[in-house]
Order: sequence, then structure tokens, then C-alpha cells
Amino acid sequence: MDQTNNEVNPNYKSILVVEDNIDIQESLKATLENEGYSVFTADNGKEAIDQLGKIPTPCLILLDLMMPVMNGWEFVEEINKDIMLSSIPIVVVTAIGDSKNSPKTDGYIPKPINFDALISAVCKHCGDSSNTSCATN
Repeated sequence: MDQTNNEVNPNYKSILVVEDNIDIQESLKATLENEGYSVFTADNGKEAIDQLGKIPTPCLILLDLMMPVMNGWEFVEEINKDIMLSSIPIVVVTAIGDSKNSPKTDGYIPKPINFDALISAVCKHCGDSSNTSCATN
């Protein structure tokens, strides 16, 4: 799991990436940080719930479904119990065949990840950050 930096630039918008595959997690983190977002990570749904109590409220959660400890379906069910957390948009990023099998969320990006689709989803839910290409998407 990512070590939380308490000196987050307040001009950055933050995104929480919930992904157990470290290579995908790091790729998403690097891509989004390059676009100007602050990125926090969690290896599973339980870690994500814990992170949400410690980090600035993210403008978006990117969520894998197939994870140990607490999977994506369980994570969505859990945060929907909290009025504040349930308002955070969630985009599922998964290798599971189609969006019909994912929980009710705000978007779906299949793996392998199309990074144009990723940035488009981020722009839709987070808008511009300090260095994003949202204006060109």
C-alpha cells in the first residue's frame, strides 16, 4: 500500500486506486500523477476503506473487482452504507468480461486498460487538475 504523504498539494485533486496487481497499480498511479492528480493506493477493498478515513476525499475511486481480503463488490456494498463515501464516483477497472457483471458504479474500463478511456473517465469525474489533458479529451 502507498505511504500517505500528509503534505498533499491542495491544488491537486486526488484519486484512490484500489488494485491488487502492483504493476497495474503503479502504472495507473504514474499515469495519473503525470496528469497532475494526487494518487493514493490500496491493495484491496479493506485497505481502501481504511485509506478513505485518512486521505482527502478523492474525486474518483478506480476499483478492481477481483481482489483478496475484500473484493470490489464487497467494497461498493460497504461504502454505500456511508452517505459521505457513497457520493464518491467509482469507475470499475477490471478484466471481468463486461460491465453487466460489475456492481452499480459510475463507469467501467476493461483491462487491458485503454489509457485514453482512463483519462476521459477521470476528466469526466474530476475535471481539470494542474497538468491534465482534459481539455483535449
